[in-house]
Amino acid sequence: MPTLRRLLPTPADSVDAGTEYTFASRPGPVVRSNMVSSVDGSGVLDGRSGPLSGAVDLDLLLLQRSLSDVVLVGAGTVRAEGYGAVRTRPQDMDHRGDRPLRHPQLAVVSASLDLDLSSPAFVDAPERPIMITCATAPPGRIERAGEVAEVIVAGERRVDAARAVDELAARGLTRILSEGGPSLLGDLVADDLVDELSITISPTLVGGGDASRITGDVPAPAPRGLALAAAYEADDFLFLRYGRA
Repeated sequence: MPTLRRLLPTPADSVDAGTEYTFASRPGPVVRSNMVSSVDGSGVLDGRSGPLSGAVDLDLLLLQRSLSDVVLVGAGTVRAEGYGAVRTRPQDMDHRGDRPLRHPQLAVVSASLDLDLSSPAFVDAPERPIMITCATAPPGRIERAGEVAEVIVAGERRVDAARAVDELAARGLTRILSEGGPSLLGDLVADDLVDELSITISPTLVGGGDASRITGDVPAPAPRGLALAAAYEADDFLFLRYGRA
């Protein structure tokens, strides 16, 4: 379990991350986005978010997966970051509580279903993955995807983020952890679906050449205010938790 120093709301030299990062308890789905950004605002380094991360950030990512019912992620991120099987770590089982599933499900958003279905993310998954696509996806790919995952059609020509969240919640998957990428987070923000934002500020300056915002270039209807729920520090990284204002 990562060792965090809490800065806000009440300073503490060491806190239990499993307790600090518990999902909000309320009726209906809770969508939390977990992202990393450089100090100068880039969500990637050399085309990936992984190089911006660190040991504590990775530990917190795996913890938040363990606390969730489903990990929602775009196909481009699955490919770029080399996703493996998503599962609850043994040390996190107590924090998971009495969730319907022992391990979170992986839900991949892809309009084209252009994915390597033989990758560990699918064949080694402890719970059957989900693929969320749209009606214009190639029928052959829908059929092949159905051999390794449950396929949900949510939208006509593009995946409708609101319908995707509703479909997950209808299956009892109400603790939703979105890990991006930027296009998916942009869609969730545009539809006002993000209830919690867990963002890591990496002590890294990327520069302008590789800059990419964590919400991509999807325009939101209007700027949204957030409320800072907590702030933590470890190894020169800042870990911030925001909720709805």
